[in-house]
Amino acid sequence: MEKKKELLQFCWDYVNDRTERLQNSGASLQESLDSETKSSAGDKHETGRAMVQLEQEKLAQQLQELNRTKAVLQKINIEKESNKIRLGSWVKTSLAQYFIAISAGVFKQNGSPIYCISSGSPIAQLLMGKEVGENFVFNGATHSVLEVF
Repeated sequence: MEKKKELLQFCWDYVNDRTERLQNSGASLQESLDSETKSSAGDKHETGRAMVQLEQEKLAQQLQELNRTKAVLQKINIEKESNKIRLGSWVKTSLAQYFIAISAGVFKQNGSPIYCISSGSPIAQLLMGKEVGENFVFNGATHSVLEVF
């Protein structure tokens, strides 16, 4: 159970770091927009403003996506025991280990890597609902579910 807490914290840290980076980008874009407002070089000025505003729109979309990701993390209950693979499961297969939560990269600490994957990812879709002892084929390789935590 302690490992699942670490995995969940790893995912939260990933989301929080991304949020901070996006907020910092937003602040620097606002500074750019403010400085574009002060200089008035005609068409060049308008183009610069438009580009900054496009970047701000992209940033807003990324922040919305991060909010959806946070909502997924908030749904995870690592205390709930289950034999079936579901959101929040840490799964050991014959070829790899997965934590089904969000796509947050690889958790490495004292041992084998654990891939933090979104429940919507292709491999998670194959894993969902499976139990220890069941097999599935992914990318031409047969995996066996060895443990579910």
